[in-house]
Amino acid sequence: MKSREIRLAARPQGAPKDADFEVTEVEVDDPADGEVLVRNELMSVDPYMRGRMNDVRSYVPPFQLGEPLHGGVVGRVVASRDAGFAEGDWVLSDLGWREVARVEGSRLRKLDPDAAPLSTALGVLGMPGLTAYVGLLDIGEPKEGDTVFVSGAAGAVGSIAGQIAKLKGCRVIGSAGTPEKVAWLEELGFDVAFDYRQTPPREALRGEHVDVYFDNVGGDHLEAAIGAANQFARFVECGMISRYNDESPTPGPRNMPMVVTKRLKLQGFIVIDRRDRAPDFFRDMTQWVREGKVRYRETYVDGLENAPRAFMGLLAGDNIGKMLVRILNTA
Repeated sequence: MKSREIRLAARPQGAPKDADFEVTEVEVDDPADGEVLVRNELMSVDPYMRGRMNDVRSYVPPFQLGEPLHGGVVGRVVASRDAGFAEGDWVLSDLGWREVARVEGSRLRKLDPDAAPLSTALGVLGMPGLTAYVGLLDIGEPKEGDTVFVSGAAGAVGSIAGQIAKLKGCRVIGSAGTPEKVAWLEELGFDVAFDYRQTPPREALRGEHVDVYFDNVGGDHLEAAIGAANQFARFVECGMISRYNDESPTPGPRNMPMVVTKRLKLQGFIVIDRRDRAPDFFRDMTQWVREGKVRYRETYVDGLENAPRAFMGLLAGDNIGKMLVRILNTA
């Protein structure tokens, strides 16, 4: 079966550009014993993918030049030689950025399209949701009455983290990059929401006393949060998207000595280390979504060939909520 796939053509220098990617057509063989052939339909682009495009050692291997990229994807089984999967089953895999995937059945998770929209497996009920859940509850340890600041709060992770904080009885502040995103945060019940392109974080947090900071941005947001933090505040270091396209090291926050004097806890985490929390996450988040206590939005780009544009748009902040690509297979 013919399939198109997106490959890494060059390692980006600074912000990724079209020339860093290429679309290639390949022939995908029929599945062998224990394998499944999946026609992908909906794929995720995520900020962590930017780090994998660099040839550096990290918690996951870098993408290889001339090889297809990887990422979360929902697809439908078209042929199976694994007893656990049948033609027509909906499945989740990590073989995105391609139209058709030949994959071992052990790498798939079966999805129930009647239980929740399939897209949620890539967002609120998937890796971004688990990231928000684990980061806020296990590291942030929010207490009723705490003030929680979430940067990049209109994204897939930040919007969920902020809503969980509200469920725990916290006062929640969120930053976002456009008036439309700020309006979305206000609709979600954030107590304070500001456009960091209009109001610098340091100014927006003046007079605030932050107990938990959920960091998706780094940079000036991290510095502002340190300045506004209460003693013994907890900093959840989830991501630093403002630094991902840097071509040279950027100086850290100028007020780092406050980490000592305020006795702050700054803890980074990678969600794959906390798979043990998945059962609790699925139980709680499924109920919260069903009851309307956690809401989500999705931004769509159509066509596999436009996946690089979707990824670049994600890094530029073009999305509200989860950025997804409808693959629109033609094979």
